[in-house]
Amino acid sequence: MTAATYLPLYPAIPEIVLAIGAMALLMLGAYRENSTQVVNLGAVMLLIAAALIVHWLPNGVTFGGSFVVDGFARFLKVLAFLASAVAIVMSLHYQAAEKQRMFEYSILILLSAVGMGMMISAADLIALYLGLELMSLALYVVAASNRDSVRSTEAGLKYFVLGALSSGMLLYGCSLIYGFTGTVAFTGIAKATQGGAGIGLIFGLVFVFAGLCFKVSAVPFHMWTPDVYEGAPTPVTAFFAAAPKIAAIALFMRLAIGAFPGIVPQWQQILVFVAIASMTLGAFAAIGQHNIKRLMAYSSIGHMGFALVGLAAGTAEGVQGVLIYMAIYLAMTLGTFCCILAMRRAGGAVENISDLAGLSRTNPALAFFLALLLFSLAGIPPLAGFFAKYYVFLAAMQAGMFTLAVIGVLASVVGAFYYLMIIKTMYFDEPAEGFVPMPGELKAVLGVTGLFNLLYFIYPAPLLQAASAAAKSLF
Repeated sequence: MTAATYLPLYPAIPEIVLAIGAMALLMLGAYRENSTQVVNLGAVMLLIAAALIVHWLPNGVTFGGSFVVDGFARFLKVLAFLASAVAIVMSLHYQAAEKQRMFEYSILILLSAVGMGMMISAADLIALYLGLELMSLALYVVAASNRDSVRSTEAGLKYFVLGALSSGMLLYGCSLIYGFTGTVAFTGIAKATQGGAGIGLIFGLVFVFAGLCFKVSAVPFHMWTPDVYEGAPTPVTAFFAAAPKIAAIALFMRLAIGAFPGIVPQWQQILVFVAIASMTLGAFAAIGQHNIKRLMAYSSIGHMGFALVGLAAGTAEGVQGVLIYMAIYLAMTLGTFCCILAMRRAGGAVENISDLAGLSRTNPALAFFLALLLFSLAGIPPLAGFFAKYYVFLAAMQAGMFTLAVIGVLASVVGAFYYLMIIKTMYFDEPAEGFVPMPGELKAVLGVTGLFNLLYFIYPAPLLQAASAAAKSLF
């Protein structure tokens, strides 16, 4: 076979690198004792290498048109791969402190990242399902990775059972779409639905959207999120909140815009309902939470609702808004989870909001950065989180969806209450026992994400331009 035979595979080089690298690290971990650190380092380097390869890849299509690389795919793959790498870095100290040195953890994240890459580049229903399942199977295992913890095992089991249900719904929807259009390719489906869609195809669309709503933990398919976030080891929760959300939102956008541009009003109705329900539940359900990981689960549900506001607009501006939202959401979430991972005393990790009492006096720097990130999550100007919401609400208003934008703003105001409640606990309550010093890798991630959120308004142009180019490539 000549080199030219393999040339058509070049769009999938990042995924191939990750898959081969994961196999090599698996062999290393299996045959060499105490190899966890080497495997973790190797996994981080592979993910950074994959992100760099994606950045320089030209546009292309492979696997018979089912795998596409364009500006949209490049933007989101870089985010997903970097989020996965940061999640591994954030877990290093936790694994050592909890004596959970498992080389398999990084390998599972690598394999999950391969699935994410496949999802983001999927151009037909088969690639969509393959990518989704490859990502999800690794996530089920990693949720239950702490085998000595009943909560972790329960989290993995709940995620697996509900994930299997959602996969069944998604597959049934795919089979209906294929049955009524005669093709699995997004371009073929788009041609078949140019003149509108019959009731059977709409049913298929609803089932597929239901499966994707589960993956982004949007209401009413959010029920797994609080339990899994609370039960899974904290670095795993940080990973769940970041990278898989990006891949699932990417798939949502590519499917809606790429396969169903002819029936926008039909899928807009679904997304408007899901966005309103997610924003509202995320705002109100978090108020009564005492566990900070559980609170972050409801926060995540709310934020996915805000992101779907941009997609519901169905325009290039809306997609651009979602891309900016996901980039800023990634920085806010990873930074916040750095602070949650730093909540550790001599007896072990703590997770209750009351454990943060008086943090401004025992650890002023940590309290400042956590307050900064919580203000950003609440959407307080001039922090990055404000601009994230501004772009999606602006896109909704440009598309004439004023009611949706107003409900979003009101939900954002309600949601600000529980973020401010944590800040009040840190700055005005009597100090609780202090935390052990924060490890260096968490300080680095927190510093970068915190400063990004604080200084984004000074020079937003690079992210705006990249997101605009990525959005236009989808239309």
